[in-house]
Amino acid sequence: MELSDSVTHKNGRQRKPAVPQGDMSDGNRVRNTTPDLEEEGEALLRGSDTENNGQPSVQPGIRGELGNVSLLLFLYVLQGIPLGLAGSIPLILQSKNVSYKDQAFFSFVFWPFSLKLLWAPLVDALYLTWFGRRKSWLVPTQYLLGLFMLYLSVTVDTLLKSDEGQGPDVITLTAVFFMLAFLAATQDIAVDGWALTMLSRENVGYASTCNSVGQTAGYFLGNVLFLALESADFCNKYLRAEPKETGIVTLSDFLFFWGVVFLVSTTLVAIMKKENARGQHGRKKVREETQSVMETYKLLLSIIKMPAVFTFCSLLLTAKVPDSLYI
Repeated sequence: MELSDSVTHKNGRQRKPAVPQGDMSDGNRVRNTTPDLEEEGEALLRGSDTENNGQPSVQPGIRGELGNVSLLLFLYVLQGIPLGLAGSIPLILQSKNVSYKDQAFFSFVFWPFSLKLLWAPLVDALYLTWFGRRKSWLVPTQYLLGLFMLYLSVTVDTLLKSDEGQGPDVITLTAVFFMLAFLAATQDIAVDGWALTMLSRENVGYASTCNSVGQTAGYFLGNVLFLALESADFCNKYLRAEPKETGIVTLSDFLFFWGVVFLVSTTLVAIMKKENARGQHGRKKVREETQSVMETYKLLLSIIKMPAVFTFCSLLLTAKVPDSLYI
């Protein structure tokens, strides 16, 4: 009886049997090898579906972590609100006949997101163990964001008011919104780090989706939607039956609303979301590497010195130079 060149397993794959050295004509040895290979293959397949404790692993998919994904999406939406408001201020300044010099000075507001790499190692290395590595920075920064918005809701009308012979206080506006952008950038560092451990390895790719979608939605709410609702012309044309001189919302009202949202949502996250709890479906919490501040900065410097990273950074820094020729 002829022996086939391959052995078919239960999973449909074929594999050549390992024929022992010696007497090749000994059919008993070959026949004894086949069951061993089958048992070995089945054991490997069973082992791939079990964890260290011998229990079958559960692949939750995105449905098993909809709560975490929703939380990440909401945090990124909050992050985009200050950026959208900062982007709407130059349009308001332009309507008040502010000079191009002052408008250019206000553009310093957006620098924190470009320079957040400088203090990102501090956010990563310094934290309170009992409270959580990411919540140690997320909760204070969002509380400060809410307080700054409440402060602006009271003073922004005065800062934007154009008195006779004197325009809006651009320097104070720039300083306040610079702090808003700085806090939003710090919140972004904390949320990005938390996303890597909040989601399982199977779903960690959704973190970047939450980042892009949430931040864009927040920017839209703080910029496009606010400017539309603040515009008297838009509201009178599309949203009102009787025309009025002002829009539906004012900048102070918008800031007050989102300031309250920041404070309430941050309190709920601080109390209800346990960063150090075990993962869903009985999985253990992902163990993070911890390094000192100096070690983190040394690691950052070594990454920047890599030729590919240095070239990529150079391209990013010079990519917009041709666009300036058309200004």
